[in-house]
Amino acid sequence: MTLKGKTIFISGASRGIGLAIAKRAAADGARIAIAAKTAEPNPKLPGTIYTAAQEIEAAGGRCLPLQVDIRDEAQVVAAVQKTAEAFGGIDILVNNASAISLTATEATPMKRFDLMFGVNARGTFLCTQACLPYLKESGKQGRNPHVLTLSPPLNLAARWFAPHVAYTMAKYGMSMCVLGHAEEFRPYGIAVNALWPRTVIATAALQMIPGVKPEHCRKPEIMADAAHAILRMNAREATGNFFIDEEVLKRAGVTDFEPYSVVPGSKQLLPDLFL
Repeated sequence: MTLKGKTIFISGASRGIGLAIAKRAAADGARIAIAAKTAEPNPKLPGTIYTAAQEIEAAGGRCLPLQVDIRDEAQVVAAVQKTAEAFGGIDILVNNASAISLTATEATPMKRFDLMFGVNARGTFLCTQACLPYLKESGKQGRNPHVLTLSPPLNLAARWFAPHVAYTMAKYGMSMCVLGHAEEFRPYGIAVNALWPRTVIATAALQMIPGVKPEHCRKPEIMADAAHAILRMNAREATGNFFIDEEVLKRAGVTDFEPYSVVPGSKQLLPDLFL
């Protein structure tokens, strides 16, 4: 099974892991809508929805770039409708968009708290809700519908909360959507799974994590390859899982992870949060 002809709606895919997932799906010939905020170039952040669309189409797919703030219900609903109209439905949703602030309670402004909850927990729920009618229809047509959310396994150890309570709560909100929606959507044949990296991934979000260097990281492509493997699984059998990228690829037969390292030969890879 490949993703050829599948329609994928991805939040926050103008750069980083989301863009890598889109390009890997595009190599199969998928049709991809990217819903992200960046429409104008930003000197601090590479990529816009339009440069991402060019890369996706160069990789072999079709792309619909949509400027969307996923905290805004009307914008999300309109983007989902445009995607369905342009491509004839939606088969896969990737909840990739996320906001991060690894700050202690006194150092977390409520504006930042609201941003993380608005993008992470609320945005994931909203995108899933808006795509659901189309995912149900995809299931009826036997098109193997999936929801894949980039969120960590739920781990209630206090050490994952104490340093950054607000971020952990917001990120776990995404994971709780996975837990609940997997069971809720099971009768419709819609798979709902989470994916999280074993090691830190080299993305723009690293600016928020002090002390992380390139030799500590893997490339976004490891997450893209793992996502590609998950999205080809039988949706009626593979649901409710909190997948780790390295484990997914090992199961798929990958034995050499060296090409994914930002610095070849590095022995200093850092484990990601929550693992």
